[in-house]
Amino acid sequence: MRVLALGGAGGMGRHLCRAAINLDGVSELIVADLDASAAERFADQLGTPARSLGLDVTDHAALREALSEADVVVNTVGPFYRFGVPILAAAIDAGCHYLDICDDWEPTIEMLELSARAEAAGVTAVIGMGATPGLSNLLAVLAARELDGVEEIVTGWNVEAGGLDAAGPGVSAAVVHGIAQMTGTIRVRRDGRFVDERPLRRTMIDYPGLGRRATWTFGHPEPITLPRTISAATSVNVTTGSRPFLAFMRATRWAVDRRLVSAARAARVTQFAERHLPSPPLDKHVRPDRLPPLFALATGTHDGRPAVVAAALCHFPGTTMGAVTGVPLAVALELCTTGVLAAPGVFAPEAIIDPEHYLARLAPHCPTNPAPEEMAVITRSWDPDATTTYRDAIRRALTAVAHHR
Repeated sequence: MRVLALGGAGGMGRHLCRAAINLDGVSELIVADLDASAAERFADQLGTPARSLGLDVTDHAALREALSEADVVVNTVGPFYRFGVPILAAAIDAGCHYLDICDDWEPTIEMLELSARAEAAGVTAVIGMGATPGLSNLLAVLAARELDGVEEIVTGWNVEAGGLDAAGPGVSAAVVHGIAQMTGTIRVRRDGRFVDERPLRRTMIDYPGLGRRATWTFGHPEPITLPRTISAATSVNVTTGSRPFLAFMRATRWAVDRRLVSAARAARVTQFAERHLPSPPLDKHVRPDRLPPLFALATGTHDGRPAVVAAALCHFPGTTMGAVTGVPLAVALELCTTGVLAAPGVFAPEAIIDPEHYLARLAPHCPTNPAPEEMAVITRSWDPDATTTYRDAIRRALTAVAHHR
């Protein structure tokens, strides 16, 4: 298949392209980017079958022409509240399969509404297939499968885990997204209905093997999509982090919501702080006594009793935000180019991707080269050895990282 990588020379796109260049079924990889010279340099580094294309995705005629030359498009151009819907619509019109890392809940709703249109065009579209959303959705499925009935789904991630990649021009779309989703209002599901509420709401979770921990709500697509597949009355996305960083987030929300600073200025300040006070690599946040960097929690019943199940990722395809977002998208691309993902329509990851099969495909992309069964650890509230199960899995992962170094 001919693959068009939008934003292919960017922070997320580079990791996608590096992982995709040798995938089965990829006959050509078109590295398309607003920065034509960066796209050319990067495509030259990748070698055959990559080539570059300077492309402004807001130029609809140029976008249509680029899509006409591709069988599948992988989109890493953010923020997705600006670019997600129009690019997906253009891909459907061109009859081009579509994959992205959409991490904004607002366009997610609109994009899912294009499903009938995609189905009529014979187009398969999977939205939000990065780390979170993406891997988090699949972890939620793993946790929910352990229960007889599900009442609540929580997806979570550490906001400080996986710093930004090397600086590019302007403010990172990931930072712009972050400001948008921790200010104003976000949509979550509570007690069987969707509600809009302020973000950064303190939420206590009871993690099997770790106990009660504090987390804070953050705007994301998971609460929108997961209830469509898992019958849960409540679904929220949460984040964790150090006290200083969470205090910084709350102060930023306060200033933006009161219009003391613009969202754009807040994004610039946040990026400056992240560049000059960088977080440790993602694997430094993996500890036996801490919440994992990426996890999902399902609360419900098991054998007629209240129960909680947690699923966490133990091994990662890199240590930066770009790697843990771009590489999972490349694995989904492989499922598309090899015919595993073939149903027409617009889907969230959990609606079309089998978690076990996916994690087995992701494992070879992790530097530690884990066995598929080591990719995730599942702990259950009814298991008296849940703490041992969790700590042993994390220690094995840390040992693998140490040996890799």
